[in-house]
Amino acid sequence: MERSHLYKNLGIQLDMAVEAHDVLQQERQSNIAGVEMYKNKVGHSDITTVKITSPEGEEAMGKPMGNYVTIDAPHMKVNNRDIHQELSGLLAQELSKLLHLGPDDSVLVVGLGNWHATPDALGPKVVNHTMVTRHLHKFAPEELQGGLRSVSAIAPGVLGLTGIETAEIIKGVVEKINPTVIIAIDALATRSVERMATSLQIADTGITPGSGVGNRRVGINKETMGVPVIAIGVPTVVHAGVIAHEAIEMLLQQFHTSPSLYRLYKGLNPDSMQQIIEDVLEPFGRDLIMTPKEIDILIENTSRIIATGLAQALHPSISSSSEGLQYLQ
Repeated sequence: MERSHLYKNLGIQLDMAVEAHDVLQQERQSNIAGVEMYKNKVGHSDITTVKITSPEGEEAMGKPMGNYVTIDAPHMKVNNRDIHQELSGLLAQELSKLLHLGPDDSVLVVGLGNWHATPDALGPKVVNHTMVTRHLHKFAPEELQGGLRSVSAIAPGVLGLTGIETAEIIKGVVEKINPTVIIAIDALATRSVERMATSLQIADTGITPGSGVGNRRVGINKETMGVPVIAIGVPTVVHAGVIAHEAIEMLLQQFHTSPSLYRLYKGLNPDSMQQIIEDVLEPFGRDLIMTPKEIDILIENTSRIIATGLAQALHPSISSSSEGLQYLQ
């Protein structure tokens, strides 16, 4: 069975553009019209840029037209200060390419997610470490602002905690403070166990909170907010159906080594794979998701990497060697 068909039937949304592209390309065995891909390697990281350039590509990918930059860094899991600083600098570089901020522009950082659920707490954690400076621009003399751009931050929580749509809270703040751009941080779902807490995606198309775990909310993008929205996400969970499918696929591949087993493999109904997965997941309404047992440490480290990268990208006077970043590390 094709992966895209299985994912659709199980209600699995691929948050990461690079994964959606890989699935489509493997199934079609050809390039995708209206979609461009570029790859680059910097230090310990691989950078993949997926650019959706037409409505045709938008429909095929199931994502809005725009730029999606993925930084794959397996060493992100390693508790190594030097590597984390390198990743923060790389994030700042890629983010700056999408922001195009002027010296007087202001930024609203939004930490999406549920601070009571560790795999979904990335956004609030980043806000905890974010260098906010709007109050300095509002109340301090210019000479004390120290080359810092006006940055404010909010962690609006989730509908289940507040009773208010996240987009409504953010829209109210935007109307009050009039930021030039919004940077939204959220946890993502992945189809690859290897990518959990080892990849970063930056997109200039905004974000739909909860889409990766089948809990889609109102989108946070330029159309709904009235200002550009840059989304930063890190995969922290993988759908159990994806893991089950990969395990069955690997088992079936082994059938090719034996003529008798291969005949059994050829006699299988492709739809039976989906039915088996659905039956296993039925007690959880097919919405079971998995996360690493050390997710609390991974979220803490990743949130500091992102917050440090934000500080470098947003404040002109800050570099990777600035002493002001020490508290973020």
